Amino acid sequence: MTGKEALLKAFDRLFDKAAMKLAVECSESDKEDAKRSFEERFAKLLEALTQLEVGELPEEAVQGMEESIDKLSTPDLVALLASVPLAGQAQQLLRQLAYQAAEQRLLEHYISTAEDKYGGN
Repeated sequence: MTGKEALLKAFDRLFDKAAMKLAVECSESDKEDAKRSFEERFAKLLEALTQLEVGELPEEAVQGMEESIDKLSTPDLVALLASVPLAGQAQQLLRQLAYQAAEQRLLEHYISTAEDKYGGN
């Protein structure tokens, strides 16, 4: 089994656990749509994991994840829902910050090179 298959199998189990926690009924079609969305969001990771041969995720690990779902309070769930759209925006801001830092380092490099080459201060 590939790492991708192991994660997707765990997703199915955790999806069912989360649906029970929320007392939400989801059809198989709904579940497949959610799984497809998960696969799209994590496509690069899942693609990399196709190269990794593993067994199933350890039962203790999956049980631990299920227990963490059980322990989520209503405010925790609301906070998770609120954070999902922010995650993409935060990632974009981090890219912008990294670009600005690289730009600043490049300018500093050019300045120091010019000072050395042309007898600056």
